Amino acid sequence: MSQELVLRDLAVVFSGSLIVALAFHRLRLPALPGFIVAGALLGPNGLRLVSDVHRVESLAEVGIIFLLYSVGIEFSLSRMRQMGRQVLGAGLTQLGFTVAATAAAALAFVRWPVALLLGFLVALSSTAIGLKMLTDRGDIDAPYGRLATAMLVVQDLCVVPIMLVLPFLAGRAGGGALGLAIALGKAALVVVGVAVVARMVVPRALAAVLRTRSRELFLIAVILLGTLTALGTAIAGASLALGAFLAGLVISESDYAHQAMAELVPFRDIFLSLFFVAVGMLVDLSFVRAHPLVTLGGVGVVMVGKSLMAAAGPVLMGYAGRVALLAGIAVSQIGEFSFVLATAGRSLGLLTDGLYQTFLAAAVGTMIVTPFLLQSGPAILDRLERVIPLDRLLPGLRPPSVAPTDQPLASHVIIAGYGLNGRNLARALRAINAPYLIVELNAHAVRAARTQGEPAFYGDATREEVLRALGIQRARLLVAAISDPAATRRMVRVARGLNPSLHIIARTRYVTEIPELARLGADVVIPEEFETSIEIFARVLDHYGVPRSDIERLGDEIRASQYQALRTGAPTPFRLSATVAGVPEVSAERIRLDPTSPVVGKSLAATELRTRTGALVLSITRGETDLPTPDPLLQLEPHDVLTVVGQPHQLRAARQLLTGNHGAAPLAG
Repeated sequence: MSQELVLRDLAVVFSGSLIVALAFHRLRLPALPGFIVAGALLGPNGLRLVSDVHRVESLAEVGIIFLLYSVGIEFSLSRMRQMGRQVLGAGLTQLGFTVAATAAAALAFVRWPVALLLGFLVALSSTAIGLKMLTDRGDIDAPYGRLATAMLVVQDLCVVPIMLVLPFLAGRAGGGALGLAIALGKAALVVVGVAVVARMVVPRALAAVLRTRSRELFLIAVILLGTLTALGTAIAGASLALGAFLAGLVISESDYAHQAMAELVPFRDIFLSLFFVAVGMLVDLSFVRAHPLVTLGGVGVVMVGKSLMAAAGPVLMGYAGRVALLAGIAVSQIGEFSFVLATAGRSLGLLTDGLYQTFLAAAVGTMIVTPFLLQSGPAILDRLERVIPLDRLLPGLRPPSVAPTDQPLASHVIIAGYGLNGRNLARALRAINAPYLIVELNAHAVRAARTQGEPAFYGDATREEVLRALGIQRARLLVAAISDPAATRRMVRVARGLNPSLHIIARTRYVTEIPELARLGADVVIPEEFETSIEIFARVLDHYGVPRSDIERLGDEIRASQYQALRTGAPTPFRLSATVAGVPEVSAERIRLDPTSPVVGKSLAATELRTRTGALVLSITRGETDLPTPDPLLQLEPHDVLTVVGQPHQLRAARQLLTGNHGAAPLAG
């Protein structure tokens, strides 16, 4: 009978969760807050459709173990080194400022151990919601996305020591500061012991399992590794959560991390959804109805205060106020680990029932509001900047030497953003001696660029005064090379208003951004996903021996058809059209001779093109003169354009002979 009840409860939970999650999907909201709503509706404080909440909670605790396990697998020491500056500057300051501010405010109402616990609860954010929203919006690599990710990484790392501190805050563990130091020391020893064993045993064990080529055995081995490590840390006096994280960390440094993560994700997502449902069941809807102002006020205070606290670190590092606040908004919700800490704090007697329910109501509210707030964040900051520029509101520690100044340049290029695209563009412009200026919101990147002699300036290129200072009225081109879609749209609109004759090239991540950017005034929009797809098919066709001119022509046709599809909603057909009629697999190419070409100065006969490659020169274009069926004794000159005909392999050999470069691209025919 008990088994039937368990299955019935699970059926009710998953049915309700599916319905609510589908409704949230229709509203374009993440599913995790939907699970909380489903739990509140199905639980003992709602429709009471679940008979035994404790069974669901027991399964939900497994979700947290899987979550920490997967966090450990995704965690990489090399990635931490790459993000070191963001982790130290943004992550630690966010955690420290939020804990300190929350605890200081709570001291007026509760004892200091409870105030410190509340600081911990508020400081942690939802990794699941935050990373999901950033990934779905394509902002994970945007400046504010990288900052938010660094904050979430630091928070996840701090969960385990915070859990070790809780018994001391509740007075359940003796020894005071010395006892706490001993507990942390034990945890450190456990970490070292697990790491040593892992280095010697785990790679060999997993390699032996993989040799069986059995996916089932590999999954069992991965789960067994996490289980044994968690139990080992528990026996050593630490927590199961620490063991799960350590087990994931062990696998993350091996060659099997990606496969292990792929196997664990379905289990993690299922149990994690149960965890959020269980959290929803803990929410007392009658308490929310009886205290609506307290609940709404708690949501507002937490999200506004946490956004400001999280923005403080990036501002001190030199990031713009807009970027810092967007990062703060991304982590302004209360996280899933906060519920674990709150439950532990309640069982230890630190939180009363009233304070616990107040926290739950406010925490669930922040998780539900976050998607809306993150989606409307750029628009809110735009309105705020009309009242007061954010760089004045949050001035930070940026040195005055990186502020934009008037430049006497004319007909120059303004490069907005100094990431990979901006650096490559600057290198190309420098090679042709074209004047340019770089504007960047990352003060550290500006300093690094200036040390390399680049004309880089700190500033927000979405603001009119910054563009004016960079000479937008005299500029020839503006290249928006940033990874923030909202800022790109605003930059294009402002720049077009300041200089109607300016040529604007905008980078975007997705094709769907093209129509809006074109409407705002961009002359050329380069979508990354579209150009990547063209590069992929170009490499594939080249591998099959398709002539370069045909590949380039096909790329142009695909671009044209895509833009036509954006206007009409229906793609236009395209085909390869450079094949010579009646002669299968024979094509023509036009190849230009650079001054450095090895055949310049030689006669056509002396090149032995026909003998060595099998290709035939049909004509030579010299300046505005066409020379059909050229004389074999004609001496080749720089900038001659040779029309060559032959089969694909013959054309490739001819191109290599004439240019000295196997990868040289022919002219479009």
